[in-house]
Formats: sequence, C-alpha cells, structure tokens
Amino acid sequence: MDREQSTAQPQPPREPVDGARPAEPGPGGRRAAAQRRQMRQELAAAAMDLFANQGYEETTVDQIAAEAGVARRTFFRYFRSKEEAIFPDHDDTLVRVADLLASAEPDEHPLDVVCRGIKEVLRMYASTPGVSVARYQLIRQVPALREREIAVVARYERLFTRYLLGRFDAAEQIPPGWQRGGDDDSMLAEVSAAAVVAAHNHVLRRWLRAGGHGDVEAQLDHSFEVIRGTFWATAPTGVRRRGTLVAPGATGDTGSALEAAAVSALSASPGGEVLITVARTDAPLDLVLDSIKSALGDARTA
Repeated sequence: MDREQSTAQPQPPREPVDGARPAEPGPGGRRAAAQRRQMRQELAAAAMDLFANQGYEETTVDQIAAEAGVARRTFFRYFRSKEEAIFPDHDDTLVRVADLLASAEPDEHPLDVVCRGIKEVLRMYASTPGVSVARYQLIRQVPALREREIAVVARYERLFTRYLLGRFDAAEQIPPGWQRGGDDDSMLAEVSAAAVVAAHNHVLRRWLRAGGHGDVEAQLDHSFEVIRGTFWATAPTGVRRRGTLVAPGATGDTGSALEAAAVSALSASPGGEVLITVARTDAPLDLVLDSIKSALGDARTA
C-alpha cells in the first residue's frame, strides 16, 4: 500500500539558503521532520539499490518510488530528481554546521571553528560506511553525480567563507595576524575555507577507497594540524585553541624547544634575511640548534 495513504507527509523545504536555520519546530513539527528524514532515507536507499543492481541511467523515478512502496508524486515531494536522492543528508548537515559556527565562542580561533564544522560532514559519511562507499563508487561512474557532488561541496565552502569574513568584520575578536585589511581579508577567508574543505575531501576519498576502514577522524585531525601550521604559524596573545590559551610566541604544543625557536625566529623583525636549514629527523635536538646558531652567527658576521 502506498504510504502516502497511511501517513500524510509534509511538503519538505527545498534546498535551504546556505547557513539559514529554519524556525525551531514544536512537538508536531519535530515529528513531521523526523518522518520527512525517514522517508528521504528510505527513498535514497531504494535508489541506491536500483542504481547498483541495474545502473544509474537505466533506473527511473517510477522504479525508485515503486521500490520504496510509494507513489511517483510522493518521490517528488522529497526530491527534485533522482540524482538528488543520492545526497539525502546534506540539507540537515548544513543546518547543523551553521548552528555550530553561530554558537562558537568568540575567543576560539576561527580556523579551529571551521575545522570543527567540516568534521560534522565527515561524521555524516562515517555514520554509514557501507552506504557511503557504495555512493562513492557510483559517483565515480556517473558524471552527472560528480557535478552534483561538486555543487554540494561548494555550499559548505561558501558557508565557511562567510563565517570567516564575519569574524574579520568583528575586529576585536580576530587575531592580529589574521586581520590584514582590504582585499587580503576576503582572499584569506576564501583560501582558508577552501583548504579545510579540500583536506576533508582528500581524507574522505582515501577512507572511501579503503572501503570505509580506519580511523578517519584521526586522519582528518592530522590534516587540520598541517593546515594550522600553514595558515597560523604563530598564535597571537589570548587566542584559544579548544580550551588552551596560547601564549605569545608559542604554537599551542607543549613540547619542542626547536618549535619555540622557530616561532621566535619567524616573529622577529621583518627587516632581516631568511635562513633555511636542513636537518635529519633523527638528529639530536641540541646538534640541530647548534647548527642553526652557527649558521646565524656566520650570516651576521658576513
């Protein structure tokens, strides 16, 4: 029996404006939203089964609706096309990420907030490894789905860019090293957002190619550290990184005298020349520091 006859389903909202949050629903609204999510998931699962068994191009909307046990018109109440059924979770995830950005504490570094936001997207994929791997394999075979995926990813990137630009506008809440003024602010916001999204995509694809095995969150955390080291070489006074107050001239890690020396050198006056040194990773720390001191001494006496 068509479920439309037994359970009336509300008209779902179309793709929301990036970052927009709908009004908080009451108990009836929450039930309706849960029913909507359930139906979207069932339609998406039916679509994936048919795509895997008989091919994407060969599958019609009528077949997907029949597989899910609903009428064709019910399908179009939840999705505008069969390719949209491949990505049923992103609308809700986008709202969840927008909420995370909006509720972030002002003394947390904006790049850390964006990293936490994109991790919500990763968790969406990691919550159903089998479905995510099958979807990835399908997307690789169908150009139309690859284009749709690119459009979905762009929504997160725009959301993060707007958040970073908003933090630049709040002058008292932005670390001095991040606030340059003029066109540099918008450039840095876009580049930073793109870097975080690209790192997420790289880690996610590697995990999917491995069949959804491995600690994907740990891999993403590692990529975040690489990005932080690139975009945030020195942390200004009072910038908190997830509960840790970073002192001037520190990187936020507790360990390395070499890192402290490097940070101090990078924050020196801009008039000096730049020294590049190469050392083996297994070299004793005191020998590395001695070689740096020696090179600096030679440069100053030259």
